[in-house]
Amino acid sequence: MNTAWMELAAGRGALGIGLGVAGVVVVALLLGAFVLGFRTKRKELPTPRPEEQPQMPAGGPVRETRERREPDEMPRSEERLTPHELKTNGRQSDRTSASQERPRWNEGSSGGFGSGGPGAR
Repeated sequence: MNTAWMELAAGRGALGIGLGVAGVVVVALLLGAFVLGFRTKRKELPTPRPEEQPQMPAGGPVRETRERREPDEMPRSEERLTPHELKTNGRQSDRTSASQERPRWNEGSSGGFGSGGPGAR
């Protein structure tokens, strides 16, 4: 009976030593990660000084300009065109529209496709 207790105690001792070694390995990995992060941070460029920060233009803040442009016509072709074959690649044209009024949807229409509204008249 005495030998059974000794084997059990020896097994717990080995478990304790294994946990201790695992703890030391985890601490070593954390310290290594900290040192690596510190070295990486030192290699980065310093934060800009106040005089290096972006400055507002002399004319004041830039404002948004809204204007309507004429759409480019879709070229007629027998073959299907891919987007890279179009000359504007989906952008609006450079021609300003004669009418600068914003388009509004019809009265009584919800304005959305499939929204359950009565639709256009």
